[in-house]
Amino acid sequence: MENKKVEDKKALQPIKKQLKEYIKLIPKIVTLFIDLLRDPRVSATDKAILAATVAYILNPVDLVPDWIPFLGQVDDIYLAALAILRLFLRTDENIIKEHWKGPEDIITTMRKIADIAVFFLPPKIKEALFAKVEGSQSSS
Repeated sequence: MENKKVEDKKALQPIKKQLKEYIKLIPKIVTLFIDLLRDPRVSATDKAILAATVAYILNPVDLVPDWIPFLGQVDDIYLAALAILRLFLRTDENIIKEHWKGPEDIITTMRKIADIAVFFLPPKIKEALFAKVEGSQSSS
């Protein structure tokens, strides 16, 4: 059992290092979102979804209260992630790249961040999330 914990910690080390690098990008990512929200080429629906998500996160009344350990914060994070993912998937890559002021390719970076986020999901939530995504893609 102790060996398993040591192996898990070693497996997480590269992910933690990568996360630290991505955390440094947060100010540039926020600037990107502000620029995208101002851009008339971005869908009004996607802007409204992102704005509603921000309003929900800032609202003190939550569906899952923040004082509930883990779940209270996860609902906010994943709702934001889904709104951001939708914005990225539905906005032309050239528009996103035009507004990006960071050091790397933002499309590749956001895909890597999404992969890391998925890594931390509990297995049952991963299964449910991907079943819905795959199901909706096959029906469209």
